[in-house]
Amino acid sequence: MDRPSATEREPEDAGGSGRPGEPGDPGDDAPAAAGVIDTRGLTKRYRGGQLAVDGLDLTVPAGSVFGFLGPNGSGKTTTIRMLMGLIAPTSGSARVLGHPMPRASRVVLPHVGALIEGPALYGFLSGRDNLLRYDAADPAADPRTRRARVEAALDRVGLAAAAAKKAKAYSLGMKQRLGLAAALLQPRKLLVLDEPTNGLDPQGMREIRSLVRELAGDGTTVFLSSHLLDEIEQVCTHAAVMAQGRLIAQGAVADLAAGARGRLVVTTPDSAEAARVLKEQGVADVVAAEDRVTGEPPERDLAEVNAALVAAGVRVRGFTVERASLEDAFVALTGEGFDVAG
Repeated sequence: MDRPSATEREPEDAGGSGRPGEPGDPGDDAPAAAGVIDTRGLTKRYRGGQLAVDGLDLTVPAGSVFGFLGPNGSGKTTTIRMLMGLIAPTSGSARVLGHPMPRASRVVLPHVGALIEGPALYGFLSGRDNLLRYDAADPAADPRTRRARVEAALDRVGLAAAAAKKAKAYSLGMKQRLGLAAALLQPRKLLVLDEPTNGLDPQGMREIRSLVRELAGDGTTVFLSSHLLDEIEQVCTHAAVMAQGRLIAQGAVADLAAGARGRLVVTTPDSAEAARVLKEQGVADVVAAEDRVTGEPPERDLAEVNAALVAAGVRVRGFTVERASLEDAFVALTGEGFDVAG
């Protein structure tokens, strides 16, 4: 069953009096925000004792495309739901666009476009009519420009030709596009996307990535949760890695990848002998496949390793250390492979 997105319903006020989200809001003793999203000690414990998010300190810089990574059960979606005011934290604080959440939901959410856990659509309505209803539910939307904005949003996500088709006939990828169009009906300061390329073919994925870059170029901060590491590496400027409810690392994508060691790669027709020599030279996790042998570089001069290969009669046609990828960094940080169900 489709679930409502963050912009469809307003959570109850979390406490305090006065108008939410304004400076001096009673009971608001959180420090001034340093980014578009800031959390301090954000924690969510469900009934029964399950600790979903544990003391999260997260900062999302303005204007960034921020990737949110983690294996299945790491707390990514729970974090997003707290940021959008859909559920209340057990402890800690979250500020979005400088205001405390969920208390300031009515102030914050009109400036946020969100696509969380898939779009909630009326299957009996066309794609166009779904967007018209979304827009009509927004008190800040100008009805005089509604149809023009709906058509522009449909065109932007590549659904103009399917606008009159009923949503129940849409593929999963088309539904994702329509949900993204709903998030783009108004100019947004922040766009929160949970698996935005889910169900899209390769061409559709490239188009959505291009759109994300375009939005960021226009000044919109994009917070993007994805299980596709290459997607994060291609699109995002910054990223955070979650594991078992805790934040493992955050920072610029290039810095995270640079923190992991690259792989030593030896190209040779003598792969079996090369693998034996590399192990003797202290190379760990040696993997031989046809004319390519890889491993973790040892803590020694690599020129000596190359010399040992040559001395053993290995015909070395290539000897290099490949740049570490974000996937290498993820494995190094979490000690596990990436679960595509995350």
